[in-house]
Amino acid sequence: MLKRSNELQAEGFSTKALLKNAVVVGPSSAKVFEERPIQETKFRQMYEHGQLPCALDYNQSSKRVVWKVDMDTIDYHHYLPLFFDGLSETSHPFHFFACQGSLDLLDHGGPRITPVIPKLIIPIRNALNTKNYLVMCSTMKVLQHLVTSGDKAGEALVPYFRQILPIFNLFKNQKRANIGNLIEETLRTFERFGGPDAFINIKYMIPTYESCMKN
Repeated sequence: MLKRSNELQAEGFSTKALLKNAVVVGPSSAKVFEERPIQETKFRQMYEHGQLPCALDYNQSSKRVVWKVDMDTIDYHHYLPLFFDGLSETSHPFHFFACQGSLDLLDHGGPRITPVIPKLIIPIRNALNTKNYLVMCSTMKVLQHLVTSGDKAGEALVPYFRQILPIFNLFKNQKRANIGNLIEETLRTFERFGGPDAFINIKYMIPTYESCMKN
C-alpha cells in the first residue's frame, strides 16, 4: 500500500496514533524463524586438509563413507564431537560426510558413545540454532540414532534438554519440510529411551507435548 502524503505513521497505543491522519504501524517482526549465518566448522577444515580417518567413495548409483582405519580403534572423544560439529554444514560434500560419518560412528560405538555425550551438546545446539531446515532435519535424525545407539545414551541426554529443546519448541508447529512431524517423532524417541525423567523434562521445555507412553 502506498503511503499518502498526509499520513503519519505511528506506533500502536501512542499519542500520535490518536491523530486523524495517523496510520498505526504494527510491531516489527521478531524474525525468530530466520535462518542464521553458518560459520565454517572445524570439521570442514580437517576434511579439506585430509585429516579425517575416512573418505568418500562414489559409484554410479550412490556414495558412501569409507573408513581407512579399524573403527574399534577410533578415539570417540575426539572424532564423534568433530563429526557432530560438521552437522552445521550445508554444502556438499561436507553435509553428507558429517551426517553419514556420525551415523557410522554411532552404529559402531557401543559403550564408547555415552561417555562422550557431554561433548556433543554444543555441536548439537549449534546445528539446531542455524534454523536451517536441512541442518535441523538431519540433526534430529542423528539425534534419534544417538539415543538408541549407546547403553543408556538416551538417559544421558536428558540433563541437556534445556539446552537443545528450545528450538524444538519454536519449530514444533511448522509444516515446512515436515519439520513439525520430525520434531514430534524425535521427542517421542527421547521419551522412550530417556528413562523415567525424560517426559517431565520434555514437558517442562515443551508444554504442548503429550506422552507417547501413557498407554
